[in-house]
Amino acid sequence: MTQSDVPVRVRSRAKLRRLPFAVGHTTLLDTLKRCVKPAGGPSNGGLDNHMWAAVVDRTGVVRAVCYSGNELGDQCPGSRAIAMEKANTANALSLPNFAFSTANLYSGAQPGGFLFGIMTTNPVDTKTIYAGDPQSFGTENDPMVGQKASGVVIFGGGLALYDGNTIIGALGVSGDTSPGDHNVAWRVRQALGLDKVPNGITAKGNDAIIYDIGMMGKSSSGYGHPVSGLKEDDVAKEIGASADGK
Repeated sequence: MTQSDVPVRVRSRAKLRRLPFAVGHTTLLDTLKRCVKPAGGPSNGGLDNHMWAAVVDRTGVVRAVCYSGNELGDQCPGSRAIAMEKANTANALSLPNFAFSTANLYSGAQPGGFLFGIMTTNPVDTKTIYAGDPQSFGTENDPMVGQKASGVVIFGGGLALYDGNTIIGALGVSGDTSPGDHNVAWRVRQALGLDKVPNGITAKGNDAIIYDIGMMGKSSSGYGHPVSGLKEDDVAKEIGASADGK
């Protein structure tokens, strides 16, 4: 079979995955380090841990994975997978004209919520996410780069990426409390210049975290996220990453 015999649809899909992506490993790593306290950046509330970050393109293919510490074990090992799952979720549930952060999904995914059961819809592909030499995890040669991300996460840390024209993929960060993860992701996306969110569920028309869960554990909007009591909500308000309960 020659190249001309390959169906146009198949050739187009293969070509799409080879196109340059806006965020490579070096850019993601440098930006992540500037956004977390233990690497010299600002506090994000929470525990101010080292972090993992991952980006996927619009097809859900992982384009870069990195960590902010000096060594692989400087951040929670399990957060590598969670970061990729968050990126996968934010990309999968956002549209060119409307963004959902993973933080916006928390309340709806609880029992009785309108998203209850969403955790079962896209199970983690353990054959790819845990494959390869662990020493390459978080490097330019991370074995997940070029693979389809999987999994669903319904707490803070995943944000869709918008370049001002359309959605181009999503970012996921993990390693701290989930409200802290949201703050880190917000800073990273802003620093990358990919925060041109066209609309979202908040009164501000974006995908900010909503802190409106009352004493009875219910979100007044249906899109709320819990606080942890470690000042992440204060930081979120300062950097514009929260919806002020609206």
